[in-house]
Amino acid sequence: MKAIVTVGLKPGVLDVQGKAVANALVDLGFGEVADARVGKVIEIDLKGQDRDAAHAKVKEMCERLLANTVIESYRIEIA
Repeated sequence: MKAIVTVGLKPGVLDVQGKAVANALVDLGFGEVADARVGKVIEIDLKGQDRDAAHAKVKEMCERLLANTVIESYRIEIA
């Protein structure tokens, strides 16, 4: 079973890296770019668990290590 965790900054948190990406894209001629946000995707292979148990374990991983929940939010997908 595979879990895909997407982590990104919460709305309202300044994303300096995203701003740099947006500015660079505009400088490269992509004038339609208004903003960009940068995050991370983490893929985790899990040993045989049911979906609910896997989701609960990955949620705990996010809360304890994968996301700084003060400034980041996360989304979990079990595939």
